[in-house]
Amino acid sequence: MRKTTRRRILVAGVSVTALTLFGCSAATPAVPHFVKREGCRLTLDGESYRFAGANLWYGAYLGADAAYGDRPRLGRELDRLKALGITNLRIMASAEEGPLKAGIKPGFRTKDSWNETLFEGLDYCLAEMAKRDMKAVLCLTNFWEWSGGMMTYLYYTTGEYVDMNDPAHPWPEFPDKNSDFYRSEAAIGLYHDHVRRMVGRTNKVTGQPYSDDPTLMSWQLCNEPRPGVTPAVIDRALPDYYAWIAATARLIRSIDSNHLLSLGQEGTTASAGREDVFVEAHKEMDYVTAHIWPLNWGWIDGKDLVGTWDAGAAKVADYIDTHIRLATEMDKPLVFEEFGFPRDGELYDPEITTAFRERFYGIIYKAVEDSVASGGPVAGSNFWAWNGEARAAHDDHIFYPGDTAYMGDPPHEPQGWYGIFDSDASMHDIIKAHVAEVSPS
Repeated sequence: MRKTTRRRILVAGVSVTALTLFGCSAATPAVPHFVKREGCRLTLDGESYRFAGANLWYGAYLGADAAYGDRPRLGRELDRLKALGITNLRIMASAEEGPLKAGIKPGFRTKDSWNETLFEGLDYCLAEMAKRDMKAVLCLTNFWEWSGGMMTYLYYTTGEYVDMNDPAHPWPEFPDKNSDFYRSEAAIGLYHDHVRRMVGRTNKVTGQPYSDDPTLMSWQLCNEPRPGVTPAVIDRALPDYYAWIAATARLIRSIDSNHLLSLGQEGTTASAGREDVFVEAHKEMDYVTAHIWPLNWGWIDGKDLVGTWDAGAAKVADYIDTHIRLATEMDKPLVFEEFGFPRDGELYDPEITTAFRERFYGIIYKAVEDSVASGGPVAGSNFWAWNGEARAAHDDHIFYPGDTAYMGDPPHEPQGWYGIFDSDASMHDIIKAHVAEVSPS
C-alpha cells in the first residue's frame, strides 16, 4: 500500500487553497457498457463516468468458499457500500506467498502452484458486484510486502529477499532492493504468468470471460510501484521501470482490448517529487492516479493534530493541485485512488472520534467536486479503506497469521488505523453528501 516509515500525523481545521481547474478536450463516441477514456474524461455509454469509490483489497478473500472466506459478510459489506453510494471498488487480484513476515496467506500463488479457491473467490466477488451495478479496479501485484508482491517474485527467482522493517535492513533498503524486479527477466516472467492467467480468466460463477465483463473498469499493473527511493537507485532503475510498464501494457492489451489500464502509482511521491517520471510512467496508461498519505509521509503528527494540521493541509492541497495540473497537461483523467487518515489521537478502536479524518476527506472530496463542476480531469476517488463490520481480533490490534477478520488495514498495519467501520456514522454522512455532488440520482 504505502511507505511504512510510521511517522504519525493528524489534522484540525483550516481552509484549503483554491484549486485551479482546467477544461478537457472534446469527446468522441464511446463503446457501450465499458468504461472508456475520452481525453481527460472517463465515460460510460457516452456519458461522463464520475464515481465515489473505496478500497476493498480483501474482496477475493471474503468471496472464497473456504475457511478463510465469508461470503455472507461480503454480501453485507457490498450492501453497506452500495447504500452509501459507493460504486467503484479497488481490489487485490494477486498475493504471492513467500517468506515476508507480513505477507498474507494464503495467496493467489506460490512459485510453482496456484490457489484456484482464491481465484474463484474473486469470481464470486465480481459476480456480487455486478448485481449491485459496481465497477472494479483489479490490482495485479504489489510493491509492498503485505501481499508478497515484487520482493516475493525476486525471492522466487534468486532465493534472496529483504524484509520490510527488518532492523538489519532499515529504510529505504526494502524499496531500493525491490527496484531490482524491473531488470529481472525471470521475476517479470513469473509476474506475467499471473497476468496472463488473471486477464485471460473466465469467471466460474458467471461463465463470462473477464475480458468481456463490464463490471471491470481497469486492470492495474501494481499497487504503488516505485522505481526505488534513493535518487541514485531511481536513476538506475528508470529505463527498466519504463520498459516493464510498456511490456505489461502490451501483454494485457493483447488479451483484453475492452478495459482500461492504470499503473497504481502514488503520484510524484513515488519518484522523489520528479514530475517527469510521473508523466513518462503514465504514457501507456489510460488514466493517472495519485495517493495521498499525510501521516505516512510526515506531513502531520498524529499526536499533535492541532499543531500540525495547517501545514499538513497546505501540503495536501498543493499535492492535489500538482496532479490536477499534470493530468490536464497530459489530457488524461485523474483518480485519487488511495487517501487515508487516522482516527483522532491516532487510536484504532471504532469508539474513537474522527474529527480530523472528516476534515481530510473534505479536502479530497472538495477537489473532486470542483473538478466535476468545472469539467476538469478528476473522475473520482477511492478512500482507503472499508473496514465494515470487522473488528480487531486482538487487544494489541495486530493481525496474526490465521486471522480472518479482514479490514481495510492490511496485515502489516495496526488493525483499525485507517479503515472506516460500519459504525462510523459521521464519516458515512460525509461520503453520502459527496456522492450527491458527484453522481446525483
